[in-house]
Amino acid sequence: MSLTRRDLVVQGALATGALLTASRLFAQPPAPAPAAAPPELVPVWEELRGGVGTFTASGGTIGWLVTPDATVVVDTQMPDPARLFLAGLRERTARKIDLVINTHHHWDHTGGNGVLRPEAISIVAHANVPALQRRAAEKGDLPPQTYADTTFTDAWRRDLGAEAVSARYFGPAHTGGDIVVHFEKADVVHMGDLVFNRLYPVIDRPAGASIRGWIEVLEKAAAHHGTSPRYLFGHARPGQPVAGTHADLLYQRDYFTALLDYARKGLAAGRSVEEIAAAEALPGFPDHAGRGAMLSLAANLRLACEELAGG
Repeated sequence: MSLTRRDLVVQGALATGALLTASRLFAQPPAPAPAAAPPELVPVWEELRGGVGTFTASGGTIGWLVTPDATVVVDTQMPDPARLFLAGLRERTARKIDLVINTHHHWDHTGGNGVLRPEAISIVAHANVPALQRRAAEKGDLPPQTYADTTFTDAWRRDLGAEAVSARYFGPAHTGGDIVVHFEKADVVHMGDLVFNRLYPVIDRPAGASIRGWIEVLEKAAAHHGTSPRYLFGHARPGQPVAGTHADLLYQRDYFTALLDYARKGLAAGRSVEEIAAAEALPGFPDHAGRGAMLSLAANLRLACEELAGG
């Protein structure tokens, strides 16, 4: 499959965004972004329904709501794409941003908080997110952070005129602070990085990730929201969409179930972790792709072995 320039930009963002915070094995991030966005960033806006849409440029998918009653932003990517996003948002509305919501703490989802903060009334996240941001910053993995001023532990909701926005924490999965955001009237659900559409995911065990927990969270989210919503995903492999269906949640669940099963059988057969991690593909999931050492089946299998061993 040939890659477009946008595909390469998005893949590059995965290497320099969320991955930088997933473990101490990641490379150090670049210095804080310059004032002007680099020309290679290609912003892509897509309107979905009910005033809700997506924005992609570099980093995790931004979800947005623009109506006469409210403006809401879910995730903020990083400073440069956040500036591009804000410029495009101002073409759509002059309203102040009522809410910025972070689905979790990774830099490619919160790095633009500082850009949007002067335009936003409130930033909302799970209660674990500020501490996870601070911990990463203290370790030197991240530049200075802009934190949520409103946090919750289990569920949160806000009425915004003709729309209502709610968020729910189903437990540890990709990190220890992932939430699912629902635009209730439009019936669009932002899953954040709980779904990497056909892309080998980041499993951030230092930040509380659990593969077993991720399986349960996907089942809970799928059962809670059902088959009617349009679902948004944090990332997708080149050529795959960042919006999908209920079936995509269950497919992601099945990937993790197969991952643990493959690692468990290998360990039971006396194979070493590195022998298990050398698999070229996970049986039943030939459509997954990766990029580099961290977005790879090998990395996922090593972490599956570690979790099964209780490490």
